Amino acid sequence: MLKKDSIIVAITGASGSIYAKRLISVLLNKDFLIKLIITDAGKRVIAHELGSPDLNAHFHTDREEVTLLDNGDIAAGIASGTHGSDKMVIVPASMGTTARIACGVSSCLIERAADVIIKESGRLVLVAREAPFSPIHLENLLKLSRIGVTIIPAAPGFYHHPKSIDDLVDFMVTKILDSLKIESDLIERYKV
Repeated sequence: MLKKDSIIVAITGASGSIYAKRLISVLLNKDFLIKLIITDAGKRVIAHELGSPDLNAHFHTDREEVTLLDNGDIAAGIASGTHGSDKMVIVPASMGTTARIACGVSSCLIERAADVIIKESGRLVLVAREAPFSPIHLENLLKLSRIGVTIIPAAPGFYHHPKSIDDLVDFMVTKILDSLKIESDLIERYKV
């Protein structure tokens, strides 16, 4: 049996948990293994935005392909460079989490896993969620971008003529998948 690819998906306390919900659903349909980490603030936002605190209902945590990790567990496998994960998405990425990653602070599993991905030259994608960005936010995002982190602002486009919130979400998930070099057909691509 072939080994499945693994992706770390982290959810912080910023608005936009719907993006993570859809991303995980798409990744599961593409046979990826998912290491999921959610901050306490992220769980509160999920309950508010998605209408329920039920992580299984939103993120399929009952499936063997999804491993829900404790954000306080700094000793989890993904906290080590020997673990082998080379892709991580933080969606949504709060500016607090972004700042700590930009400064090399690893006070929780999400921050440590991001630090490992960076030091091991893996692919880290931050779906930054804030409006407006302060100069401090922009400096932290620029610092991360300069070392190879992909920064995707949670700002959907409209050239695919969205008709629903789901269409807007699919636009953002497509951008995330594109940055990970994972093919998708969630939206109609722009054509001249």
